[in-house]
Amino acid sequence: MSKYDGKSSFGYGRGIARPTTAEIDQGLRAYMLGVYNYMAIGLAVTGAVALGVYMLAVVKIGGGALALTPFGQAIFTSPLRWVIMLSPLAFIFLMGSRAQTMSAASARNMFFAFSAIMGLSMSSILLVFTGVSVARVFFITAAAFGGLSLYGYTTGRDLSAFGSFLVMGVWGLIIAGLVNLFLQSTGLQFALSILSVLLFAGLTAWDTQTIRNMYYEGDGYELVQKKSVFGALSLYLDFINMFQSLLFLFGDRND
Repeated sequence: MSKYDGKSSFGYGRGIARPTTAEIDQGLRAYMLGVYNYMAIGLAVTGAVALGVYMLAVVKIGGGALALTPFGQAIFTSPLRWVIMLSPLAFIFLMGSRAQTMSAASARNMFFAFSAIMGLSMSSILLVFTGVSVARVFFITAAAFGGLSLYGYTTGRDLSAFGSFLVMGVWGLIIAGLVNLFLQSTGLQFALSILSVLLFAGLTAWDTQTIRNMYYEGDGYELVQKKSVFGALSLYLDFINMFQSLLFLFGDRND
């Protein structure tokens, strides 16, 4: 965008100021900061809920062994676990179907509610993997995500050509993952985890570039705020999926 309409000095569009490059850069920084802040809050909500649910679901017994409380048995071993496991996917479809009509405030509230539901769904990983390995993989994921997102933000290369391929890959991953819920194949899960890391690494860079480019569309305040929430949701999902896949590959399991 030009700093000012050059024809204004000749009377055309006189007095209509255009955003300067400095104003665009400052607005873009604020917009991206909002996206990352929403994402960070979402991750914090997910982590807090996952830890809280785990503490309510597990109790220590003699010799330091762990046992499930009645609440833990209900959410981890009863048929209710399938509802909990699949509810985040249903929530994503709900948010997607209402994306055009909901307000920015509603989108923000739904994102935080989704983050809490995801925390409930992910609480079971603390039963499977040691707390130390969960923390280690989280920081590895954060470092990888930061580098990939920075690349997507700063690169001059157009990554849009990879978008359709990556999205198709994710749909294939979802279908294969649902099938493996019933097959329970460790080998297939290992292969899906490797594929997931690669796909969501690419999506992190692509989503970041897409979110950045959406700012230049010049929308009003309300729509920009809603875009920042949905942008945060995209990056949040990239992070969560990379984290879970890396945890399966490199996490230390409880004895």
